[in-house]
Amino acid sequence: MAHTEQTLRRAKRLGWLVYTLARTIGRTLRIYVEGWERIEAHRQAHTGAVMVSWHGRTFVPANYMRGMGMLALISLSRDGEVQSEIFRRFGFRILRGSTSRGGVRAAIEAAREVKQGAILAFTPDGPRGPNKKFQPGALFIAQRAGVPIYPAGVTAYPRILLPTWDRYLIPLPFARAAFLIGEPVWVPPDVDKEGYAEYAELLEMKINELEARAEEIAMGRLRP
Repeated sequence: MAHTEQTLRRAKRLGWLVYTLARTIGRTLRIYVEGWERIEAHRQAHTGAVMVSWHGRTFVPANYMRGMGMLALISLSRDGEVQSEIFRRFGFRILRGSTSRGGVRAAIEAAREVKQGAILAFTPDGPRGPNKKFQPGALFIAQRAGVPIYPAGVTAYPRILLPTWDRYLIPLPFARAAFLIGEPVWVPPDVDKEGYAEYAELLEMKINELEARAEEIAMGRLRP
């Protein structure tokens, strides 16, 4: 018990520190956002949706969506304790569990929340990769809830890419950032798990295309 309490206290301290640094940088960012009206329409109508972007690109969306009450699914690992603390401070609602480790219960709970109107911000290559490979968890949740999936491409420049599995992106202060949200993708109710591969490939391609365009914008090579 004492060890668990110590771990939680450490996670809270580290989470507070990371959040404070992220907000300090986040306040300086020049964020170009495109397609947000699609998500905002769901927020205003209280209809559910799933928005997907890569695990290593959460810094910019977390700052932009601060205080909006978005739902996030975070693993039960020790790293997840820290991430939960960070995202709670950003104003996200947290569900604990992982769709990548047979966490059917977590996925079913997420689908229930989304069906009731929550907007789930989801990283389909998390929590441990492979980097930028779309895993089926988001497809299961969106299909079960009967809601669309919105791909999102995110980047910033200049930035630091950490030597982690997801090449986590941290913008430098006053960086130019781009957060692009694409057209919705619906997973038909009759698609089975074997059929998920086609939709995973489609969404992976859409996220990468949006991210490539975001790169051009953030680096000043393309005027939006």
